[in-house]
Amino acid sequence: MIETIEHKEKWVEQLAKIGNTDFYFTYDYHHLSKSEGEQPILLKYTQDSLTILLPLLIRNIPDTPYIDATSVYGYAGLLTNSNSSNFNVLKFQNSLKAYLLEKNIVSVFSRLHPFMDAQEDLLEGLGEITEQGMVVYLDLTLPIDIQRANFNRRLKTYLNKARKVCTVIEGNHQEDLNKFIELYHENMRRVDATDSYFFNEEYFERIMASKDYTPQLMICKDNETQKTIGGAIFIKKDNIVQYHLSGLDADFFDLNPIKLIIDEMRLKSVEEGYSYLNLGGGRGGSNEDSLFRFKSGFSKDYKDFKLWKYIVNQELYNILSSNHATDASNIDETNFFPAYRKN
Repeated sequence: MIETIEHKEKWVEQLAKIGNTDFYFTYDYHHLSKSEGEQPILLKYTQDSLTILLPLLIRNIPDTPYIDATSVYGYAGLLTNSNSSNFNVLKFQNSLKAYLLEKNIVSVFSRLHPFMDAQEDLLEGLGEITEQGMVVYLDLTLPIDIQRANFNRRLKTYLNKARKVCTVIEGNHQEDLNKFIELYHENMRRVDATDSYFFNEEYFERIMASKDYTPQLMICKDNETQKTIGGAIFIKKDNIVQYHLSGLDADFFDLNPIKLIIDEMRLKSVEEGYSYLNLGGGRGGSNEDSLFRFKSGFSKDYKDFKLWKYIVNQELYNILSSNHATDASNIDETNFFPAYRKN
């Protein structure tokens, strides 16, 4: 009942059959995002005319014959070609559990996609789903003037000022990408980001070269000096535009180049017929930090961002967690999942 897909041609074919997906589900993004020792797979379940897809990264659990599964950074989870309730959810769940047990997969962790409504219905009762804050998005199907009316007053002022002194263009040259990488890394140092956010040059080259989705680098130039003062990578697939990475020159912070870039991408995406521009959430899922406030200036349309945590083999999970913990009595007091991977 469940098929494992690893080859690109078939992975791409299956996503195409689903219709509206997102770049986070693609073969290229999975292979770009995987860490050493992780193997991307796409699980396919079929029941009559229904198809369910689940992309995962599987990895060995150190010093054991067992493995577990996680998801790429971003928004993933299940995809299906039907919102119909006229199929046997329990049959799907039993098939998935049997597959995971057969493959010695102890636990599964996935960040669920806030725009894929069927995910929770398919997973209800299979492990737990927890809330991890909200994401901010713009509904691009609304008239442009209505979208702008939803901006907060301060943002409108910033944009009006920025448009007088800055110009946003698409970065189509290698020098544009090189400058963006420089600004992005500068940004990460400024916010004291962890090492995992310092992507190497190959990452940027590969994400911009993929044909699985439509990547776009937008850069902002200061009109007076023609200096590149900000940039952002957006990734488009099907009906969603994702705001992926950005960086700016701190000397031009007051000109708000990233805000202007987002607004220009909004207008461009409306013209191209996309439905949503997802800005994402705050740091660590926070709805209170400066990053979330920055994004929520564009829209008061939010969606919940949720995590799926599934212990496939509870007995084995407890043993692994007990062996790993320095104080076994504290195993149940941490939200880290899976507990046996907590540093």
